[in-house]
Amino acid sequence: QVQLVESGGGLVQAGGSLRLSCAASGRAFSSCDVGWFRQAPGKEREFVAAISWRGVAYYADSVKGRFTISSDNAKNTVYLQMNSLKPEDTAVYYCAADQFRKFAGVSYYYTQVKYNYWGQGTQVTVSS
Repeated sequence: QVQLVESGGGLVQAGGSLRLSCAASGRAFSSCDVGWFRQAPGKEREFVAAISWRGVAYYADSVKGRFTISSDNAKNTVYLQMNSLKPEDTAVYYCAADQFRKFAGVSYYYTQVKYNYWGQGTQVTVSS
């Protein structure tokens, strides 16, 4: 079992920054693939970023160049640094983990079905 707890969400003005954290218990993140997804009101959950257990990062085109995913194995935490935030980034952000490190091509990291553990989410609101 892996328990995931997100934190760091909040209200920020457009152009500002936030850093989200995803803390894991029950299994070392260093042996998991970890992803961030988000869901805006009335929209489907979408992929934001992921980091493989080997440290390779993947990003959605909408956040590339603005968001950075990283991991701190000593703290068993994955971070999502979000810069140059836009109102359209407003959403609930979810952390997810794949303990089996399933691989079916790079695009598989973008899919929700890859991940078998999910956090409860943290709200990010960007005002214009």
